[in-house]
Amino acid sequence: MSFGLADKSGLRAPGAPLLVWPGDAYPLGATFDGNGTNFAIFSEVAEKVELCLFDYRGMETRVQLDEVDAHIWHCYLPGIVPGQRYGYRIHGPWDPENGHRCDPSKLVMDPYGKSFDGAFDGDASLFNYDILSPAERNHQDSAPHAMRSVVINPYFDWSNDRRPHIEDHETVIYELHVKGMTATLPGVPEHLRGTYAGLGHHATVDYLKNLGVTAVELMPVHQFVHDDRLRELGLRNYWGYNTLGFFAPHRDYAASNSAEGAVAEFKQMVHNFHDAGLEVILDVVYNHTAEGNHMGPTYNFRGIDNSAYYRLMEDDRAHYMDYTGTGNSLNVRHPQTLQLIMDSLRYWVTEMHVDGFRFDLASTLAREFHDVDRLSAFFDLVQQDPIVSQVRLIAEPWDVGEGGYQVGNFPTLWKEWNGKYRDTVRDFWRGEPATLGEFASRLTGSSDLYASNGRRPTASINFVTAHDGFTLNDVVSYNEKHNVANGEDNRDGESHNRSWNCGEEGPTDNQDILELRQQQRRNFLTTLILSQGTPMLAHGDEIGRTQGGNNNVYCQDNEISWMDWDSADEDLLAFTRYVLKMRKKHPVFRRRRFLAGGPLGEDVAERDIAWLTPEARLMTEEDWSHHFGKSLMVHLNGMAIEEPDKQGRKVEDDSFLLCFNAHNEPIEFSMPSRDSVMHVDPGEEGSWTVVLDTRLPHGISEETRTLSANDSLKVGGRSVVILQRPLDTLVKP
Repeated sequence: MSFGLADKSGLRAPGAPLLVWPGDAYPLGATFDGNGTNFAIFSEVAEKVELCLFDYRGMETRVQLDEVDAHIWHCYLPGIVPGQRYGYRIHGPWDPENGHRCDPSKLVMDPYGKSFDGAFDGDASLFNYDILSPAERNHQDSAPHAMRSVVINPYFDWSNDRRPHIEDHETVIYELHVKGMTATLPGVPEHLRGTYAGLGHHATVDYLKNLGVTAVELMPVHQFVHDDRLRELGLRNYWGYNTLGFFAPHRDYAASNSAEGAVAEFKQMVHNFHDAGLEVILDVVYNHTAEGNHMGPTYNFRGIDNSAYYRLMEDDRAHYMDYTGTGNSLNVRHPQTLQLIMDSLRYWVTEMHVDGFRFDLASTLAREFHDVDRLSAFFDLVQQDPIVSQVRLIAEPWDVGEGGYQVGNFPTLWKEWNGKYRDTVRDFWRGEPATLGEFASRLTGSSDLYASNGRRPTASINFVTAHDGFTLNDVVSYNEKHNVANGEDNRDGESHNRSWNCGEEGPTDNQDILELRQQQRRNFLTTLILSQGTPMLAHGDEIGRTQGGNNNVYCQDNEISWMDWDSADEDLLAFTRYVLKMRKKHPVFRRRRFLAGGPLGEDVAERDIAWLTPEARLMTEEDWSHHFGKSLMVHLNGMAIEEPDKQGRKVEDDSFLLCFNAHNEPIEFSMPSRDSVMHVDPGEEGSWTVVLDTRLPHGISEETRTLSANDSLKVGGRSVVILQRPLDTLVKP
């Protein structure tokens, strides 16, 4: 067999001698050190492992790995440099009944690969069985139809990159899709649109900075593949929840369209965000992989060590446990799988400089056996890890398995997507009865969910919309999902959306309905941004993005899901910026600790919050439980902020009245007197100024309205009015 050294492009020069040294078992993956590359891969069941090197013509050379330490197969190849394409062939048992699926005819990717080249094309050779006769083995060589792993150059000039280190209570998250955000964004050069370079372009970064958010949460950027079923329908896996490479940035998002360039381009994007004071959070999918169920293809994990990497049925190890609805679940009970996840997280923090993670279907990671376990090994590892424990950790606190809905039950370090916040706020603004009490709890940080284990309001990631479901525009425009374009006869996607079309389904020319929809969008944004906790905006909600009623655009890599910048609602954008500035300026809306006041008047009369009826009377038990109660006034006392700032100084702020009216008709709200909130100077009981009204396109009119105690203010149907009283007119309680 002829071996060769790599040329400058990372591909072997034919005929040149190739030395094979023992190398090291750590680190796993392919590690270039300036002179050559160390290769290491785990397989407990393998009987022989071959490293496969590919030259620029696709010619394959196999190197048998003779060194094995603790089930890590390894070697060092001097002269192999970045750009080298490679894969593995695993020789071992083919015994599906006992959970083993080794097959050396299938070229497998490196689980620790930092970049990949090529694509899986759905060819029959990628499957271990005959497509036409599933009982028969398929020994076709998959290499011509498989992705190859690529050795990368780890060096990057970070130029003293500094993480923003934004305080939890100051954080505002903006969830976005790398391609969808910039596919048509003016100011971004056309050849950079839909890429990491386009997202890191100053036009994108300036837009986000001017909007007022502090962190971007990127939908999956780990290397993923497109499902065969979608390819057959002419669709693509747009969202990317189909991961294969937990260390590699998805190369289709690289403007350079090269495996080597994707890593450097991603790093430059992060660098640009950090320069602007913005954090980067990754949506990560460690709960399953793209290999699917027992009928799926063999890409990597299945063929390397199936029973180590996947949860198998206890009484039928030929089949997979599926807590995710995708066909498989990663085996977080196995130490090697746990190491893979933790190594991946550390890599993205230390080498790629990201600032946190949002874990898709995180309940799956907590399943030790069948039940979700708060004391699982995964949580223990995260808790003690000196790197991972110090970044933002956000759970999507559910999966599709029994007992998977775990909102409020994650450990202390974790923040959670608060699905109860979304549901309650949608119900309140669509006029559902008996929601007032829970609405108040969600507005003030959901202490019922997060206070018992020492967490703070910021543990609640408040959101009204996210990638999964309707956009904000569609929440107020559609009662039903319209997913026909997905090719599943409208069966996919959530059917109970807690949405309200305001009187007519979809597009309309009815001006009254259009105005109500605009007002409802402003209601949602105001509630979200000014609630205690951590607000999260879904990309495009601030400009009125619509998906035409499709609430599951996972396969729509087109104008249905991309941002439509030409149709941007500039008034809504201005309104969103205005409310975000209000939140940033006033600490009373972003408390570090839970408010001391409870829901009943006698508990809170001299404290930081007072709950009032529209008549400015302290709420009673009967008021909270009233079936038809849909209006509420909240007094936030800026003088009663107990927690100090970072330097230990007392924090003082203006006071605010938040008047919520979810009824169809206007309601008169009386301004509170000294007797009702007991914070007002007896000599000057009034001086409330209207600073926001959701009936107005920009939230505020040029005409200033000032009211005194016991004056009344008409709050329009389905609207919010906010009044402010300057700090210097208050007296400490």
